[in-house]
Amino acid sequence: MKKKIGVLFGGRSVEHEVSVITGMQVIENIDKSKYEVVPIFINKDGKWLTGEELLKFDNFKNNNLKNLKEIVVTSLYNDNKIYSHPENIGFLGKKFVEDLDAVFIALHGTNGEDGTIQGVFELINIPYVSAGVVGSAVGMDKILMKDVFKSHGLPIVGYTWFFRKKWNDDKEAVISQIEEKLNYPVFVKPANLGSSVGISKAKDRDGLIESIEVAIRYDRKIIVEQSIENPREINCAVMGYDDEVKASLCEEPIGWTDLLTYEDKYVNSNSKGTKGGGRNIPADIPEDKAKEIQETAKKSFMSIDCKGNARIDFLMDKDENIYVNEINTQPGSIAYYLWEPMGISFTKLIDELIEIATKVHKEKNQNMYSYDVDLFSRVQFGGSKAKKI
Repeated sequence: MKKKIGVLFGGRSVEHEVSVITGMQVIENIDKSKYEVVPIFINKDGKWLTGEELLKFDNFKNNNLKNLKEIVVTSLYNDNKIYSHPENIGFLGKKFVEDLDAVFIALHGTNGEDGTIQGVFELINIPYVSAGVVGSAVGMDKILMKDVFKSHGLPIVGYTWFFRKKWNDDKEAVISQIEEKLNYPVFVKPANLGSSVGISKAKDRDGLIESIEVAIRYDRKIIVEQSIENPREINCAVMGYDDEVKASLCEEPIGWTDLLTYEDKYVNSNSKGTKGGGRNIPADIPEDKAKEIQETAKKSFMSIDCKGNARIDFLMDKDENIYVNEINTQPGSIAYYLWEPMGISFTKLIDELIEIATKVHKEKNQNMYSYDVDLFSRVQFGGSKAKKI
């Protein structure tokens, strides 16, 4: 009997379109002999929708999404069902129900890659493909991520950060803080955003002010990082959970200089991952350097308690020193191009990720969630405060 897998994509995020593409790729490449796909689309207004029209990418390109059913996910524990939204059932309407064996989260960015949606499926106890609540939240917040990496002794560039309110209250204090800790040029980034949106390079104080004014439009926390001049970007994916993890081949984007734009990442790159075009796989680096990057990638993955599949991005300077730039817990196309040369097809990758999600879910349910103690009999109410135990 086929398992029903909900593929969740779209979302209220600046990375909405990227998520749709990833969701479509998962739907196209999932093993149809083993799984029945239930597409679940979150539109830009935050509505959850399903319907057969979501199985064809042309319907998104042509904006032909008119006959979708609005749905809700139950809040009941161990109830793996999705229901018609109550407002759309009507007097004679029939409630639409789907049972899900697992959910493949293909959401990118805010509200999908930051631990929020992961928490929903934790509460209702449905297996889901994702980095988990902690891994997603820490991996999304560049400040927390670097703090964790630093505590584990992983190589990172110098950085500092501040709140948007502090900038609005005292710009000179923020500028002084940055200039005391870092040298120009620097990168200014929203702490909780991906795909290069809101990120810019500042070569002097005027550029810094301009970059901050852009970044604060996207987040309340801003991180400023020391720039490494003329670096090479080397990326490596990691898959698994706990300490049972494996690293992919390394890749190097071609023509990369200071910053890959949104279009560079998702439009102009060579999605097939062959040598030439958008990226070199494997990266043209010494074997010992590739192994160092792979081992550091695995340590980075485990340091934030990540699960499933993630891509870790590195910077390498002219002396071949490496720095962990960031971890992408929901990489576009789930980074299948890094696994294919190792004999793991896109279909097999999806299969392995569903297996990991099932194992993580099974292990979670081995935990005890109740502890019997006669606590109530030892507490008395009746006054303004409860008496001490």
